[in-house]
Amino acid sequence: MRSEHSGSSLPASSPSPLPSHSPPTPPSPSPPRLRVAGVPDRRHVVPGPGGSIWRWMLSRIMEELGQPPFEVVLWTGERVRGAASEPVARLSIASASALVRLALDPHLQFGELYASGELEVDGDLPTLLVEIYRGAFRERGRLPWLRALAQRLHRARSNSLDGSRENIQQHYDLGNAFYAEWLGETMAYTCAYYPDPLGALDAAQVAKMDHVCRKLRLQPGETLVEAGCGWGSFALHAARTCGVRVRAFNISREQVVHARRLAREAGLAGQVEFVEDDYRNIEGRHDAFVSIGMLEHVGVENFPALGEVIHRVLAPSGRGLIHTIGRTRPQPMNPWIERRIFPGARPPSLGEMMSIFESREFAVVDVENLRLHYARTLAHWLERFDAADARIEAMFDRRFVRMWRLYLAGSIASFRTGDLQLYQVLFTARGSDDIAWTRAHLYGR
Repeated sequence: MRSEHSGSSLPASSPSPLPSHSPPTPPSPSPPRLRVAGVPDRRHVVPGPGGSIWRWMLSRIMEELGQPPFEVVLWTGERVRGAASEPVARLSIASASALVRLALDPHLQFGELYASGELEVDGDLPTLLVEIYRGAFRERGRLPWLRALAQRLHRARSNSLDGSRENIQQHYDLGNAFYAEWLGETMAYTCAYYPDPLGALDAAQVAKMDHVCRKLRLQPGETLVEAGCGWGSFALHAARTCGVRVRAFNISREQVVHARRLAREAGLAGQVEFVEDDYRNIEGRHDAFVSIGMLEHVGVENFPALGEVIHRVLAPSGRGLIHTIGRTRPQPMNPWIERRIFPGARPPSLGEMMSIFESREFAVVDVENLRLHYARTLAHWLERFDAADARIEAMFDRRFVRMWRLYLAGSIASFRTGDLQLYQVLFTARGSDDIAWTRAHLYGR
């Protein structure tokens, strides 16, 4: 399994301004205005009678979001605009039923209504979501009842041995052809690394693999174990470029079959073993441990058990790295993402991650946050996804396309606003002196 890609949630925070020496922020691809067959263009609906109560309800929602700079159009033709004189986008609501559902359970119903076409966006979808998340973060102190209600209404799925397999299959076994349409040549479904913020996706994914290999200081002849290997791109890259022997574990059959085929074609089948099994069953001793994009699917309650697995399989002088989506504070996954896209997912805070390391006294050597790199990765994915719109609809249906477009756009917004982070945590056994003296080996090339 592998994605690390876990989507958006309310509330969200606003990203801090970049320092003056930071690289320029690249332009993000803007998806076209989206329409659903059979859903009328509600920008031109003539106002009807009896709409005042609905306008009042909508005004309250906008107030609770901090008057975000977009316009909402009701099925009656009535409009409510946020604080900006020029709205960044327009959101149309199809019916009284849709508005009531949105007001009662926005965390779930925004996604449900957008997928069905009962909510329509005219403008850039990621930009609209950025404004919603920022407004919700600013106002969240006034809405504790809404957070409490959402947590009571929505329970995350279990990540037991059987539950994890079922959760992963629902997402990753949608078919390799689907993911090949938009992930790029590497089929890496994790955050890329952009030494040049204007760089291309495939080059940035290779740069991410190199970045991880340098952090782990992999040497020819060493053994590496990977927990959650996706379609095998990192395992094959590490074997090919560093000369290590790799055992890579995954419970997605579709991904393992694909990875084994790539290993055979690359002549690396004798050097890389792809194992269709759960990370809890990893055995043997290894010089290095890596997990890229799996931790979000483990469940915080299972973190000490993961620490025990790593302690069992990592040599006393070994190095380990965990690359994961994270949070600035503990909070549950957005219920729509958890229900429709990533069952069982839960990005952790750094404090929650420490239960992995503290349970077996691992020493954290380095922590890096690549949040803006993931926003850029997702923008590339969404651009490719939109280009494959018709082919993906032919594989599934229109509702599926809209669900996944919202998931990708919402994830862009989450990383832009700081609701989600991307952590790489490097660690060793307690007392190991086999660590880099400086970071020159990471950035000196």
